[in-house]
Amino acid sequence: MADQHEPWLEEANDPLVRPYVIAQGRERGNAVQLDMISVVIAARADVDEMALEPEQVRILELCRRPQSVAEISAHLDIPVAVVKVLLGDLISRGYALARAPYTQQSPVSRDILQAVLDGIQRL
Repeated sequence: MADQHEPWLEEANDPLVRPYVIAQGRERGNAVQLDMISVVIAARADVDEMALEPEQVRILELCRRPQSVAEISAHLDIPVAVVKVLLGDLISRGYALARAPYTQQSPVSRDILQAVLDGIQRL
């Protein structure tokens, strides 16, 4: 019978091991720059779940409605850095889209909103 206090068992239960494994040892996403308030939304309804990590599938389910990186992290109870890595993969594969949130320094002008409204009315 194996000793229940073997060091490798304790390491596997370490709270830092799971995020490391989920992110496949990476600390940063590929080329996508995200911050905690970046807004993410799922880009496609058809998802090959077998080609994705379970956490990525959960992210896409959450992102059916726009979510910030911080919200995704909180919902999944995964560190923000790990969520950024997973999102970077999803974005580079075309499964999700991200953008910076609107700020008061860059509000949408009334002219743009009117042009959008005019375009919708012509449909």
